[in-house]
Amino acid sequence: MPPTPPRATLPLLPVAAMAAVVLASNVLVQIRLGDWLTWGALTYPLAFLVTDVTNRLHGPATARRVVLTGFAVGVACSLAGTQISGPFGPLVTWRIALGSGVAFLVAQMLDVAIFDRLRGGGWWRAPLVSSLAGSAVDTALFFSIAFAAVFAFLQPDLDQAWAAEVVPLLGLGPAAPLWVSLAVADWGVKLALALLALVPFRLLSRARAERV
Repeated sequence: MPPTPPRATLPLLPVAAMAAVVLASNVLVQIRLGDWLTWGALTYPLAFLVTDVTNRLHGPATARRVVLTGFAVGVACSLAGTQISGPFGPLVTWRIALGSGVAFLVAQMLDVAIFDRLRGGGWWRAPLVSSLAGSAVDTALFFSIAFAAVFAFLQPDLDQAWAAEVVPLLGLGPAAPLWVSLAVADWGVKLALALLALVPFRLLSRARAERV
């Protein structure tokens, strides 16, 4: 029976980058940016850039392991947040913790799968399509699990009346629950950053390819 080949070690840089993005986002999500966003909305989409660059340079298997590292850091941050009291209760509710973990893991793994399927096309297609799809799934899962009334059974003693308040969408559009405006604003930022991330993605992948 042939010996089992040793498992490749994870490259340190993408692991550190993913951990830093997740940690920073969990801290900055506590700081509001206008009426609809937090500062975490500007850092969290960088996780897709880290995943895509890792996928391009090291392959999907390594990218999935980097995602799992980010997931572990995110779970640790969420669990810590549930034990820290803020002015309105715990900084992180169990619904938010669950929504955050599920959204991150599903969206990032979807990103890896789509990127790998499209990697043979134009250099921009795989990172753009995978990030857009992953971002949409991430936003839909997180805000639905964390705030939608249909998931109230996950934490029935939690008062989420503020999230269900009906307001004009983004202050301008048709009436909708407040959490829908938060989700739309968050998704808009993710879309914009997915486009901007094409620039560093191209530069990083080209620089690494030239060194190999």
